[in-house]
Amino acid sequence: MTASIFNAAPGDFAETVLMPGDPLRAKYIAEKYLTDARQVSDVRNMLGFTGSYKGMRISVVAHGIGIPSACVYCTELITEFSVKRIIRVGSCGTISDSVRMRDIVIAMGASTDSNVNRVRFNGFDFAALADYDLLQNVVSAARAQGVRFHVGNVFSSDLFFPPPGKEMWDVMERLNVPVVEMEVAGIYGVAAEYGARAVALCTVTDDARAVTGLSVEVRQSSLDQMIEVALEAALL
Repeated sequence: MTASIFNAAPGDFAETVLMPGDPLRAKYIAEKYLTDARQVSDVRNMLGFTGSYKGMRISVVAHGIGIPSACVYCTELITEFSVKRIIRVGSCGTISDSVRMRDIVIAMGASTDSNVNRVRFNGFDFAALADYDLLQNVVSAARAQGVRFHVGNVFSSDLFFPPPGKEMWDVMERLNVPVVEMEVAGIYGVAAEYGARAVALCTVTDDARAVTGLSVEVRQSSLDQMIEVALEAALL
């Protein structure tokens, strides 16, 4: 059966999928890092590719912006295409002096202002957590590559404009939630509900307090570093 959100055939997606937000970044990853990559889906230009990395079959497809979009794509990958492992490779903004631009943040858990996991959990608070084995693999790959990284909690915000704001940033920093992004809590909830495994890596590309960001060139090289960590983690 072909899912409505993808025009791929059964078996087109590998059991392990890397998921950036941007479909053009999915295309970039496939062309730069995967061997024999082929496009397997293009509905709404949400491009999906499958190839191999050092002999391992891997797919890459975007999940779009925000928890609702990410939930739709992740749910159908798991339920319609038998995807077992999802690795988000995205960007985030720091609100903490201890987490600097270009650092990689590995999301052990995700706090959120979204209501999706409460809906999923009968109105109660759901702890949105990464799969431990995948988390351990990512940490091992990051250490092996010698990159600067952090492991901990992230904040998945429903709003990009405006962001949570200084008062909320102060609360987050006090509770050791150093970065803001927009999808992880939803992805972890979907994985838990449908029996898949998920982990997320985010490169710090913006400073929310200073309202500054990396240049296009520096941003791309920093994201490459994170993508390479994710691919090596998938091999483990």
